[in-house]
Amino acid sequence: MANMGAKLNLDKLDLQIIHHMMENAEISYADLGKKLFVSGGTIHVRIKKLEEAGVVKGTRLKADLRLLGYDVIAFIGIYLKESSLYDTVARELQKIPEIVRLNYTTGNYSMFAEIVCKDINQLRFVLHDQLQKIKGIERTETFISLEESFNRQVKIFG
Repeated sequence: MANMGAKLNLDKLDLQIIHHMMENAEISYADLGKKLFVSGGTIHVRIKKLEEAGVVKGTRLKADLRLLGYDVIAFIGIYLKESSLYDTVARELQKIPEIVRLNYTTGNYSMFAEIVCKDINQLRFVLHDQLQKIKGIERTETFISLEESFNRQVKIFG
């Protein structure tokens, strides 16, 4: 794990690398170096530095989940019995593979989760047979996504 106490010292080149890699993580270090007027070796060293600092956390393949048979995306607002139960409940929620994102929030809900399922039956199973049985959850509110209009990374400029 990165040293979280160390102050990050990112320069313009680091931010440009992050920006370009967020747009296209498949770009070769040599091609990115050409775009940024530095060597591919420099890009490699900078990426390693960013990984060690915890700024860059691997790469991911973005798949079209609907084409893979995952037809239901839902968001779950979770009310906790006590806010002090957050860590315990979060550990239990992490065991449910259909939950792909979990946030600790302000506002009406203590937690907000995104869940991806193949169908409504799987969603019902997760909600009723898994999520509702976790100690510390008072109640939940479920929102089914009808369409994802867009999904993007934040723009990083150097």
